Amino acid sequence: MSHQTGIEACGELREFFAGSRDGHVRVMKIGIANEQLVLEESQPPSESWDQDWDHLILPSLEDKQPCYLIYRLDSRNELGYEWVFISYSPDFSPVRQKMLYAATRATLKKEFGNAQLKDELFGTVPGDVSLSGYKKHVQSQNAPKPMTMAEEELAEIRRTEVNADISVDTRHQTVQGVSFPLSSSARQELQRLKAGKVNYVQLSLDLEKETVNLEGTSERMEADQLRSKVPLDHARYHFFTFRHTHEGDVQNAIVFIYSMPGYNCSIKERMLYSTCKAPLLDVAEQEIGVDIAKKIEIDDPKELNAEFLYDSIHPKKNIAKQQFAKPKGPTGRGPKRMTRENDDD
Repeated sequence: MSHQTGIEACGELREFFAGSRDGHVRVMKIGIANEQLVLEESQPPSESWDQDWDHLILPSLEDKQPCYLIYRLDSRNELGYEWVFISYSPDFSPVRQKMLYAATRATLKKEFGNAQLKDELFGTVPGDVSLSGYKKHVQSQNAPKPMTMAEEELAEIRRTEVNADISVDTRHQTVQGVSFPLSSSARQELQRLKAGKVNYVQLSLDLEKETVNLEGTSERMEADQLRSKVPLDHARYHFFTFRHTHEGDVQNAIVFIYSMPGYNCSIKERMLYSTCKAPLLDVAEQEIGVDIAKKIEIDDPKELNAEFLYDSIHPKKNIAKQQFAKPKGPTGRGPKRMTRENDDD
């Protein structure tokens, strides 16, 4: 695209480029006139590059006229000062003008010298090329590339494996899960849950201290109140004794609920809650003796109510479809006879 339009820099612009490297120019505005790239205006520096930015760039912009701006920073490389190349093309500019400036951009960059351009900025409104717009651009350029949930989890696993201290004394098992010890209060409330003194216990992970802590407890929690106890920005473990009637019998079924509100949690929190779940259940069931009737995972507390718990513990049985029976043949036919044509006939 460097010569797609056939437009090149005029001689005066080339001479100006050659003399602008010593630092006496802060910004230059360049346009297209008579099928040539021409210098429209230039401004010297007065303050630091960030203090000069909005004062020199924004007043030079026109509502419906595209332009190029080449802005000098205060930083240097081996070739001299570093510059930012700005392409400004307002939305309401004539289509031909916008296409012409877009097709000539590479030519201008080559004429000035690509090696001295530290960054490139494009904008359609003044806010895009203001100082705050440029800082947002730099921040987005330096931000990590977006990843899917699977890619984030894989990256976290790799970081964990790199920092893992693996030896014969290693306690954490990377395959079966990470075992965080229960705090004394958490263990005590699980014991009270087993004894029927409380019917709800909520536990959380302390990611820094690597412990399982008591987050809350209740003696008479109703099933329809559970949703109000589930946080929307953090994962939690819940133990709830669901008192209900099934087939005429009153039952007290302890339900374990693992709530994980998706991307509202950090990748580290999602990974640790997921890997700590199995070891926690082993402690609750085997060491403390909590008889868990059902284990549930949710990401939205809206579905959590008595009907949902009942259907989870007592799923409805599917009525088996009657197998298709092959229809019987007509009666009175007698046994089938096989006939063979006589070869001699």
